[in-house]
Amino acid sequence: MYDTDKLLKQIEKLRNKMSTVATTKGLNSLEAITLSQELDRLLNSYDILKKNVRTTETDRDKIKL
Repeated sequence: MYDTDKLLKQIEKLRNKMSTVATTKGLNSLEAITLSQELDRLLNSYDILKKNVRTTETDRDKIKL
């Protein structure tokens, strides 16, 4: 499994947990805020990973030319 696939599964799991916590404890609860910050971190990591994959694919295409 690719790193991006693992990361997407973590993101989806955390998103669901955050949604449940926000619904039951409120958006401003410490737990919801902490989960939101962790979700932001994972989303940023995913974005960086995807950019690196695109760069690698672009470099590979240049080599074929």
